[in-house]
Amino acid sequence: MTTTPVTSTHSIFRAEGFSCPSCVAKIEKQVGRLQGVQNVSVKFASGRVEVDHDASVTTTDEIVAAIAKAGYTSVLSAF
Repeated sequence: MTTTPVTSTHSIFRAEGFSCPSCVAKIEKQVGRLQGVQNVSVKFASGRVEVDHDASVTTTDEIVAAIAKAGYTSVLSAF
């Protein structure tokens, strides 16, 4: 049995508009639904959203759109 290695990209976003910890779950749920996303981690205190995804399947623009669909604005972060 052969397994193809999954190409994973680690992208970090800055999101704004968090008002409560349940916001974290809303973002994780929306981004987690995207094809090619392996892991989503939202840091409530810093507004940081970390996503491990296959960049050939899910673009950073699609992740920003998913965060927007959850009701929050975000941008790709340089760090």
